[in-house]
Parts: sequence; structure tokens; C-alpha cells
Amino acid sequence: MAEKIVVTAGGSSSPASDSETAGSKINERALLRKLDMRLLPAVGILYLLSFLDRSNVGNARIEGLLDDLHITGNQYLTSLTLYFVGYVLFEIPCNIILKRTTPRIWLPTLTIAWGIVATLMGIVQNLSGFFVARFCLGAESGLFPGVVFYFSMWYKRRERQYRISLFFSAASLAGAFGGILAYGIGRMRGVVFENGWRWIFILEGILTVVVAAAAYGFVHNYPDTSKFLSEDERNFIHQRLAADSDATHNESFTWAAVVEALKDPNCWLYGLGFHTMSLPLYTSSLFLPTIITNLGYTAATAQLLTVPPYAFAFINTVAVAILSEKFCQRAIFIGCSAIFAAIGYSILLGNTDPLGIPGVSYLGVILSVGGIYPATALVLSWPAINVSGQTKRAISNALQISVGNLGAVIGTQLYRATDGPRFIVGHSVALAYLLANAVVVAILGIRLRRENRRRETIVEEIKHVGEVADWRGDSDPRWRFEY
Repeated sequence: MAEKIVVTAGGSSSPASDSETAGSKINERALLRKLDMRLLPAVGILYLLSFLDRSNVGNARIEGLLDDLHITGNQYLTSLTLYFVGYVLFEIPCNIILKRTTPRIWLPTLTIAWGIVATLMGIVQNLSGFFVARFCLGAESGLFPGVVFYFSMWYKRRERQYRISLFFSAASLAGAFGGILAYGIGRMRGVVFENGWRWIFILEGILTVVVAAAAYGFVHNYPDTSKFLSEDERNFIHQRLAADSDATHNESFTWAAVVEALKDPNCWLYGLGFHTMSLPLYTSSLFLPTIITNLGYTAATAQLLTVPPYAFAFINTVAVAILSEKFCQRAIFIGCSAIFAAIGYSILLGNTDPLGIPGVSYLGVILSVGGIYPATALVLSWPAINVSGQTKRAISNALQISVGNLGAVIGTQLYRATDGPRFIVGHSVALAYLLANAVVVAILGIRLRRENRRRETIVEEIKHVGEVADWRGDSDPRWRFEY
């Protein structure tokens, strides 16, 4: 077969690889749009269902859950904590299974598993059954880190943050849809069951199972086997990834890399950044219906009033992700979003008569939710683009999620029934955490910028990490951080 020739800038000719020839034929922006349309909606809808099934307990609470199961307020808070215990325990096994199988098999299967658990929560008869169901629901912990890893097999380093943020925006959509669904389903009170909370779990759980079963047909594996790509497109994607990151390196596990991650202050700051966002994130998603009900609204009205804050959060998350990507800035957008949310909590705390002036408190709710989600999306995507070295990145991601979820565990114990309608303890702690987040990301951003400047005086930035055989990870002075 005739050898392919590429003419270089100097006029000489050299043999061309298949990937180089493919690259000359491929419109990169068009290919990225194609990938986004095929990948993001598929995993986004699974994450929407994940967040819907973990947070609809807040909608169920105001539809008679506690009375029917004879659960006290403190026992309800314990059930929320148990979810995060399961979340932490299931996370590592879920990721191991993903690497041993494929995304097309494992992600839908995982979704079916937690969908069944979510459905069964609708037929529990006592506190013990409810505790077991909430613990097992934590199996959905494998989805988010699994998708972050999945994206690393498709997108270049600096393309992932935007996609992860868009993916996470499905969480705010889940809150909006959850309110609408809970309003409609709550009207089924008296149909088979005395109260409508059981139908919230049953119908939304069945929806998860049905969509997950269909996902076997629309979730794609990796570029090498995906049928919607041409051979040239596959070669081009492999070429992009090989040059851009360490994903194609054959890096063996070493304890030295683990120690390096644990000794790196930046890795702990990524974790602290998520820790200070996870508490307000999960307290808002789990307790928002209760907070609004305590403003004097009926359960049905409160379900509908949860929709606008989440709709605003979705718009904000997408907008902030676009701006962050455009200006290549992370810390400033995270910090400003956290402060925006803090203003909302300040309004909630400042309103001494929430029953008399519920509109003021509701404005605080909208602002707080609208700031929490974009900040969380950027925090979660930060180490994915900054930490280099496969083992170190894996440890950094695990550290971030583990440290972060400690904030969620603390948050589940803050909003006690006796604290309404002002919920001073819960709102105050959430406010403090948001202000702490602004401080943490400012410190981290300054550290990364100073390190970049120091390295600029030593050596130029590396452009093709994948082509370096002895790559040392982000400790290499040729590496530059996104701040």
C-alpha cells in the first residue's frame, strides 16, 4: 500500500501516521460538539435521577413520612446520616467495578440497583426498614467519580472542567423536577396509601429503573469501541489525549505516589474546598421543603416553591461554568458564588419574623441555592484538571470526596424540627461554611498562581505531557496549574 506523506512547514516530506492524517481531516470543534451531544445528556440524566432519589426524602417528609413510620425528628436526621455512611463505603468498590467492566454495562446497572432501593423505600413499614434503605441508597456514590473518570477518556485536560460543571448542573434540575413531581404525586393521597409520600418514592424509583434500563442503549463506552465515531475520529481523539495528558501512560501503582498526594497541601485544600460546600449543598437539598413549609406554606405550595430556587441554580451553574471556562479562572468564580450564597443565608438569619414576612426569607433561599450549585460544580472539577500522575490524581479525588462528605454528615444533624421557622443553628453553620469556602479557595488560588510564576522562571510550560516518557506528574516544573 502506498505510504501516506505529510508536507511539513519547511517543504520537506515525511511519513504520516494514521492519526496525523486523520487530524487534518477532522474539524475539532465539530467533533467536540458531537461528543457533547452524545455523552453529556446520557450521563446527565442518570445524575439527575441520582440526585432526585437521594433528595426526594425532603419532599416525602412534608407529605406524612414521619407520622406514618412513627419516626421522631432526631431519627429522621439519623437516616440522612446513614445515607452518607453507605456513600463512603460503596464509593471505592463501585469505582473498581467500573474499571473492571465498561461504562455501558456498569453505569446503567448501578442506576438500576439504586432505583430498586429507592422504589422499595415507598413500602417500608418501620424505622429499621427505612434505615436499611437509606444506607443501601448510598450505592449511587459510584456515579459521580465514575463519570469524572469516564470524561478523562474522552476530553482533554482543560476541556473537562466545563463538561463536569454541565454534568453537575443536572443536580439542580433534579431539585426543580423533584418539586414539580412531588406536588403532583402528593395529590395521590388516599390512593392505596393514606399519604402521598410513598408514591413519591415508588414512582420516582420506577422512573429511575426504566430510564436506566434504556441507558444500556444510549450510554457509550470509550472512543476505541464507540460506534458513533468514524475510524478517523477515533484516531484523532487518541492523538489529542496522548499529547495532552498522562492518561495514556502505563503508570504502575506506587506507595510513593500515595504519600506524595497525602503530603501535598493542595490536595487537602481541594478536599477542604468541597467540605465547605458539601454542607450547604446537602442541607439545602435535603431540608429545603421543610424550610419553606416553616415559612407558613402548605405542603403542596411548598413543593412548588422549591422549583424557582433550583431553576435559578441551574441557570447560574451553566453561566458560571461558561464564564470560568472563557476566562480560565476557577478560584474567583468559586469564591464569588460562595459569597453570593452567603448573602442569601444572611437574609434568612436577618429576617426575625419569617412567618410574618415570608417573601424576604424566600428571597434568601433563592440566593443561597443559586450560589451553592455553581461553586460546588467548579470545586469538584478543580483537581481533575490540576493533579497530574494517575495514582496521585486517584488519591486526590478520593481524598476530596471523603473529606467533603464529612461536611454532609455534619449537615444532616443541623436542621432539627424544634429549630423552625428561623433555623438559626443550621443557617448560621451554612453561612460560616460558605465564608470559609471563600477563604479556602482564595488561599488555594494564590498558592497555585505563585507556583506557576515560580516555575515560569525555571522552564517553559509543557504542551504535550503524553509524549514525555519519564513524566513526574504535577511536581514537574513544566506543569502549570489552573487557578
